[in-house]
Amino acid sequence: YQRRVHGGGFGADFSSDSLLAQSHPNSPHWPKKHPEILTLPTTNGEHCTGDGIKMAVAVGANTVDMDKVQVHPTGLVFPEDPSAKTLFLATEALRGVGGILLNKNGDRFVNELEKRDYVTGKMWADDKPPFRIILNKEASDKIEWHCKHYCARGVMKHFKTGADLAKEMGIPAAKLKDTFDQYNSASQSKNCPFGKTQFNNVPFNMDTHYYAAIVTPLVHYCMAGLEVNEKGEVKRADGSVVRGLYAAGEVAGGVHGANRLGGNSLLDCVVYGRVCGDMASKLLMEQVLKIPAKM
Repeated sequence: YQRRVHGGGFGADFSSDSLLAQSHPNSPHWPKKHPEILTLPTTNGEHCTGDGIKMAVAVGANTVDMDKVQVHPTGLVFPEDPSAKTLFLATEALRGVGGILLNKNGDRFVNELEKRDYVTGKMWADDKPPFRIILNKEASDKIEWHCKHYCARGVMKHFKTGADLAKEMGIPAAKLKDTFDQYNSASQSKNCPFGKTQFNNVPFNMDTHYYAAIVTPLVHYCMAGLEVNEKGEVKRADGSVVRGLYAAGEVAGGVHGANRLGGNSLLDCVVYGRVCGDMASKLLMEQVLKIPAKM
């Protein structure tokens, strides 16, 4: 027989005895005091409770890196339901095209292009929510479909001017202008107090339109999972394999180290999905043709 496990991670397993509760994730970029993982929202659907991992463990499978759970910095908060547990993700592209992150006072506090755990840590250390991602006209024009989609979902708003945005944030327009001026100056001098060196789609001016959304850190991806070898075979704690059991995608651990890079999850699914499919087909043919398996 052969079985393939594509059960996903456990990013929505919020019960008190769940895999998520047992994971205790951390990062060197997080402040010593940070929110408990179970208190965070998630990008994962309610079906992501790690059932594939649990079933495999029940038949002898080993797990690896169970403390490696990725917290993404920019989950899109629903203004009408700010305590919602499942949120949409604000793609990295919003920051890649030039979006900036501001705290409730209208101040920047981080290099927006840093890694996910780093940006999350700076948000927690700054501790001045609500945080917003802000895109000027030039940046939003580069990613207009996303902005309009998020607006249609009710998690992003459009503002005709910087003054309108400042009013929404509850800060003086002069304060927002000062933040924009500092950012524009840093883009020219390449001397950003937060270490940013790449500035796309500047300057930020008060007389152009803006898109803005409230964002918050949330559970996004599990680097943790079943221990597998290069063939996708699920391993036991003693290093032997559970014959006929293969794992690919987020259900498999150890593939992405401590902090998965954006976009690599799909690559993982495709590569290991093909590998597992090939290996499972080979095993099936061996069984049909009664060919002795090579151990």
